[in-house]
Amino acid sequence: MKLFFRLTLTLGLIIAFKNTYNAQSPNKNYDSTLAKSLKADERGMKMYVMVLLKTGSVLSSPKQDSIFGGHMKNIKRLADEKKLVVAGPFEKNDLKYRGIFIFDSSSIEDTKKLVETDPAVIAKLLAPIIYYGMVLLRSCR
Repeated sequence: MKLFFRLTLTLGLIIAFKNTYNAQSPNKNYDSTLAKSLKADERGMKMYVMVLLKTGSVLSSPKQDSIFGGHMKNIKRLADEKKLVVAGPFEKNDLKYRGIFIFDSSSIEDTKKLVETDPAVIAKLLAPIIYYGMVLLRSCR
């Protein structure tokens, strides 16, 4: 799992450097209308907030099962409201990361409020770690 994170970080840095280097000349393929409709900036970059979920407390199995049922319903609700873009579990790992959320949000404060609606977070079964970042949208560049 450590290797996965190192490779992901390395790839992200390479892409960021390449995009910074290429940012010197205007992109002829940039679609400003599409970027605006997707709430991207003038470079085709859009803000998202990533939440890593770590293992928290452990409860008795029936209580924990009930809470995770509410967790899944909350994920569906947030996805239906178009606030949650990605959600999913991780395989067992040494860092005790359980899963990931990626929110279509431009502020950590708004994302914290959304994360705090999750029953597994409320019950402290999952501990959220929140990161803020930009993603280059391929369709806008």
